[in-house]
Amino acid sequence: MERREVNATTESPEKIILRWDSTAAEEAREKMIFDSDRHEIDLYLHAVDDLQKSMNATTLSDSNSSSALQMAMARLEDEFRNILLSHTYPIETESFSEFSNSSTCHSIGSTADGSELISSNSEEVEFKYDIEGSLVKQLEHLERNSSTTSSSYKSTNGIREVDLVPSEAIYDLRCIAERMIASEYLRECIQVYGSVRKSVVDASFKKLGIEKLSIGDIQGLKWAILETKIWRWIRASKTCVRVLFVTEKMLCKQIFEGLGTSTDDDCFMETIKGPAVQLFNFAEAISISKRSPEKLFKMLDLRDALSDLLPDIEAVFESKSTESIRFQAVEILSRLAEASRGILSEFENRILQEPSRAQVPGGTLHPLTRYVMNYIILISDYKHTLLELIVSKPSTRLRYSGDLNMLDMDFLEFEGEVTPLSLHLIWIIVILQFNLEDKSKHYKDASLSHLFIMNNVHYIVQKIKGSPELREMIGDEYLKRLMGKYRLAATSYQRSTLMNVLYCLRDEGLHVNGSFSSGVSRSALRDRFRAFNAIFEEVHKTQATWLVPDTQLREELRISIGSKVIPAYRSFLGRYRSHIESGRHPENYIKYSVEDLENAVLDFFEGNPVSLQLRRRSL
Repeated sequence: MERREVNATTESPEKIILRWDSTAAEEAREKMIFDSDRHEIDLYLHAVDDLQKSMNATTLSDSNSSSALQMAMARLEDEFRNILLSHTYPIETESFSEFSNSSTCHSIGSTADGSELISSNSEEVEFKYDIEGSLVKQLEHLERNSSTTSSSYKSTNGIREVDLVPSEAIYDLRCIAERMIASEYLRECIQVYGSVRKSVVDASFKKLGIEKLSIGDIQGLKWAILETKIWRWIRASKTCVRVLFVTEKMLCKQIFEGLGTSTDDDCFMETIKGPAVQLFNFAEAISISKRSPEKLFKMLDLRDALSDLLPDIEAVFESKSTESIRFQAVEILSRLAEASRGILSEFENRILQEPSRAQVPGGTLHPLTRYVMNYIILISDYKHTLLELIVSKPSTRLRYSGDLNMLDMDFLEFEGEVTPLSLHLIWIIVILQFNLEDKSKHYKDASLSHLFIMNNVHYIVQKIKGSPELREMIGDEYLKRLMGKYRLAATSYQRSTLMNVLYCLRDEGLHVNGSFSSGVSRSALRDRFRAFNAIFEEVHKTQATWLVPDTQLREELRISIGSKVIPAYRSFLGRYRSHIESGRHPENYIKYSVEDLENAVLDFFEGNPVSLQLRRRSL
């Protein structure tokens, strides 16, 4: 640094230094040198220079000169601190608040009281029947809080250096640092600088909402609380790395660069080591926390944010003295990736082992189906991240004590045809179906069992069709197989339900001597009508309480049932009505008109009990 010329003075360097001795002069205690005019500042600095030269020029130690130099260093240390303290304003963090547009935070998997939706620790799993709705609410809430705010700093999607200290003050600080370092007071200079600037960084951390929590403290918090803290950390970390740390590094260079080997790096490390460790300890605590499915998407958000920041972290902490922080960030990134892979595998095992046996009323959607399909849709939303992380196919040797031979081993045909991530998603659907098949066996009514499978597989198909990302990953070939399965279940349901109904409407067994041309047995015909009425009434009674939640599927199923029952009944009634009406009390046998049956079918799958007697009209 070029030193300013000072007019000659008759005062000795020792006298000038002594005049500013705060222990001896009251004026020196009340006033700072660098608050004086420029001539007085330069005069003092020149005195220090002269004193240093005279001491370097002689081999004998002058006690007066040595004492004066120590006094000067103590004074310069105070001046250095005072100038720094005069410019300890935290960065205006509100100017860097537009981070949420770079990532979308998802949340899934907790009930209102914080319990897990899928838990391998409980014998029966707690499910919310409004899982799908609660997911939407959580996502909407996060989107509302992920607003974009304009600022004078434009964006933090790159490094931004902020001038926190005016150039005049930087010049003075560098003048002091140069003389302290030349007098072997480097350590004292660095300590003063680090302590003052660290307080500024701490104040900025506080404004950003970054708390001083140990890894143990973080892991002791409930996940619902951590979700909010992760979202805040993602926002704050961008400001810390791209603005706060960069600005501190720039200031260190402005003051210390060239004043000794890596002095600026040492000062930078002294300032930000503690805050940087504090910042990255949070991400590290999340990366090594207990794995559970609801944590996956926040982990991926965290991993994406850190991955996005890594080039800037490597640029800011590129020196040897700061490499430990750089290495910590890389290690956390690796742990987050490993944790994400582990959570996906754990999720697969939990689906297969989910133990609940309680039957959902009316054969409607099982909460597990809703939960799993919404979960894998979110997985597909993170396709680009997970494609980097998931590089191996799922293990089909799951921890399950039952018979795995029932699993859809057609899954194996897709190996080599799709990405490892797509294989994982297909495998999740395979084991979900296996679990649903197992649950369907607990229905005593075979028709209801088929309806349950139809509802749930149809829901899986509709979810895949409704998500372009998921459909692309699953592929049309596997989607066709799923569609075939729910159609097969629908066919099996109708066969099981209508077999006895249609059996009553056959001609066999109604004719005397077994010949169609022979007379009709009125007794057999009456029994047949009574049997039809009883069976159809029972079907109506039970299946009005069953539920097909999808409107289109419900209507298609009703039309299909009507197309089989109504024509058969109309034809049967047309052939044999006269035989009943010519006898006594025909109303006891022909209880329902064709229109009654058409209206009765409309009651099916609404989930509400309806009396067929109220449907009767005058014949």
